[in-house]
Amino acid sequence: MTPPLNAVAQGHRRLVEVLSALTDDQVAAPSLLPGWSRGHVLAHLTDNARAFARVSALALRGQLVDAYDGGSAERDAIIEGLAGRTADEHRAGVARHAAALEAVWSTVDDWDRPVRFRNGDLAGIVQMRWREVWIHLVDLDLGVGPQEWSDEFSCHTIDFLLSRLPAGVALRQADGPRRWSTGDAESDGHAEINGRARDLAAWLAGRTPEQSPTGPLPELGPWPPHPDPIPDEARRSAS
Repeated sequence: MTPPLNAVAQGHRRLVEVLSALTDDQVAAPSLLPGWSRGHVLAHLTDNARAFARVSALALRGQLVDAYDGGSAERDAIIEGLAGRTADEHRAGVARHAAALEAVWSTVDDWDRPVRFRNGDLAGIVQMRWREVWIHLVDLDLGVGPQEWSDEFSCHTIDFLLSRLPAGVALRQADGPRRWSTGDAESDGHAEINGRARDLAAWLAGRTPEQSPTGPLPELGPWPPHPDPIPDEARRSAS
């Protein structure tokens, strides 16, 4: 599978563009994520690129590593440590690490190479970065909303987040042919929610859609959890 490299690069360019006029006061102001300033969101985007570049580069050498050796505690500590940077420092960090990540990916000749992250492969790392960039661009509250999400990205995000829906609920795309369902929602008499792909994706992602989907909107479940890691020995024996 060829991952959405161009779409990720487009997201990086949009992020750099959005940050071009960012001030220090805007960095310190709240983002749309509760408890996080814009600086926290930018620190996360920057270090996520660094971590994914490391995971990808080592995977190309046949080495499987965690995105963070210290787990979520290390990730959170890095974000807290970088959040207070100046606007110029955030701009430089985002641009440098995004470029480094794209440079590593430019050398990949096999996107099926395994990674420890989500027990997946390199293609899955690209998809994860795709989601990180475009969803957190919205969280920065700097003029980018779900209306900029492409149909391809929106449908991918719905596919990824569909498990948040309770069983027996279906989504129908108002601006395209797609229909998604959970449980036995294919049966008659079950709830159906209608909306444009980007609005359905925004709602599933817990962000404010440009136009609210129509239909009974249930309470959403948690984001898809990270699966338990597969031991490296098991990976080797299966290959």
